[in-house]
Amino acid sequence: MKLNILPLCCAAVLLGSCATSKSGDYPVEKITPSRKMGKSLLNANPISPNVFCADPTGVEYEGRLYVYGTNDHQQYESVGKDNDNSYEKIKSLVCFSTDDMVNWTYHGVINVKGIAPWIMNSWAPSIVSRVEADGLTHFYLYFSNNGTGVGVITATDPLGPWTSPLYQPLISYRTPGLNDCPNPFDPGVCIDDSGTGWLAFGGGVASDGTDDMPGTARIVRLGDDMISLASDIKEIPAPYFFEASELNFINGTYVYTLNNNWKERSKWNYSGIPKPSACSMAYMTTKTPLEPSSWEYRGHYFINPGEAGMEYGNNHTHFMKYQDEWYILYHTQILKKALGFKGGFRSLCVDRLAVDEENVSIPLSKGTYRGVSQIRSFDPYKSTPGSTMFNAAEILYERTGVNPAARSGNSGSWICVRGADFGASGASSFSAELKGSGRAEIRLDTVSAAPSAVVSVSSDDFSRVETAVGNITGIHDIYILFSAPDICLKSWQFEQADSL
Repeated sequence: MKLNILPLCCAAVLLGSCATSKSGDYPVEKITPSRKMGKSLLNANPISPNVFCADPTGVEYEGRLYVYGTNDHQQYESVGKDNDNSYEKIKSLVCFSTDDMVNWTYHGVINVKGIAPWIMNSWAPSIVSRVEADGLTHFYLYFSNNGTGVGVITATDPLGPWTSPLYQPLISYRTPGLNDCPNPFDPGVCIDDSGTGWLAFGGGVASDGTDDMPGTARIVRLGDDMISLASDIKEIPAPYFFEASELNFINGTYVYTLNNNWKERSKWNYSGIPKPSACSMAYMTTKTPLEPSSWEYRGHYFINPGEAGMEYGNNHTHFMKYQDEWYILYHTQILKKALGFKGGFRSLCVDRLAVDEENVSIPLSKGTYRGVSQIRSFDPYKSTPGSTMFNAAEILYERTGVNPAARSGNSGSWICVRGADFGASGASSFSAELKGSGRAEIRLDTVSAAPSAVVSVSSDDFSRVETAVGNITGIHDIYILFSAPDICLKSWQFEQADSL
C-alpha cells in the first residue's frame, strides 16, 4: 500500500531551509523548518497531526462542532510507539472542535478516571445535548467502561467541567434484563423529536449466537433524566454484528449503525442487499426501536480503511449533520504510519457522507486522505488558542487551563492554520501569549517564506508580546515557526488595520 503523503524529499521543496533574510525591520537568523510532519500539507486527514484518538462522536454547540474520542495517545505515552495498542491504559477521552472543518482546536483530555474513580477504562464515547428547564444546554457523554458496561458523565458546557452523576455504571453485567450480552459496551445515543433519549450498545456473541447472528446488539429507552433506563432492554437483530453501536434520528426514523465482524459471510438471508465486507460499517432502520422484528437491515455504508488503501484495523464511525451538511467521523492508522510507529495507534478523520434524508438511505462510501474542504475562511482577528492548527511539525502540548498551549519540540517546529482571510483593509499588528526563550516567526502560505512578523520571548511565565506587521490582505495560510525548543504558545491574533 502506498501512503498518500509528501515524502521527505518532496516536503523539502515546500519546507526548504530559509536563508538569513530581512523582513521589515527584523533581522532573521536562519531557521530550518522541521519536516517531521504527521500529515501531508495537501490533505485534511487526519484532523490532528500529532494526537492519537479513535472511536469518534460529535455534537454541535453555538456554531462549533465538538468531537470526542478514545484517548489512544494515553496508551501511546504509556507503552511507547512500537508496542501494541491494547487499550488498557486508556482512562480519559480527547476533545477537538472546529467551525471550518479543517482547522481544529485541541482542547486536551477529559480525565474520566478522576471524574469517575469507579471506572476500569473509558473508550468509545457517544454524546448528545439538549436545552433543559434551567435554560442551560446539558451534555450527556456516554462511554465504554472497558468491555463491561457503559458509564455517563455530564456537563453544561462542551468543555466541562464534567461530573459523574451516578457514581457507578449506567449499564453493567448486573443490569436487569441484559440477557446474555457478554460485552455491553460501545454506547450509541440519540434524542428523537419528542425529546426521548435512546441508547444502543453491545458486543460479543451470545451463548446461542452464531457468526452470522451473534445476538448481542441491544437498545433501551432512557429516562427523562438521561441517566436511567425507562424500558426493557431489547435486541436489535443485527447480522454479523461485532461492536461500535451508534444511533441517529433522521426524518422520523431511528438509524442504528454497527461494525460488522471479520467472519466469513457464509450465510446471507437479505435478498437484493450485498453481503457486508469484513469489518465494515452497516446500518438498520425502524420506526419502533423496542420491537426487534421491526428493524430493517439496509446494507453496509462505510468500508474498512484497509479496503480504501490504508491499513486494516477495527472500524468505528459516527455520522452527523453540521452546518446543513452530513459528515462521517472515523478513525484510521495513517498518522502512526506517517510517523513511522509500529503500534496500532489510531487518529481521527472526517469526510462528507451523502445521506438521503427523505428516504433515510446512505450510499456505500470510504475514507480518504484528502478529507473535506474548508467551509468558511478562518478569522485571524479573533483570539486563537495555540492548540488550533491544520498541520504541524514537532509540536507538543502543555496544559494551561481550558486549552493546552502548543510547545515547540525543537528548533524549526511549526504550526499551520489554513485559509485565513485578512480582508481588504488588512492587518496592522500581531500579538501572542508566549513563554520560553526564543522567537516565533509568522510566515504566509509556505513555511519557507520570508517572515511577515517576528516576536521574541524570554520568560518563564506567559507574557503577551506584540509587533507591527506589513500590509497583509486577502486569504493566506499562516505558519508560526519557532526558533528553539520549549517555546509555548498559549494564544495569538492579528489586529485589523483601520479601513479607509
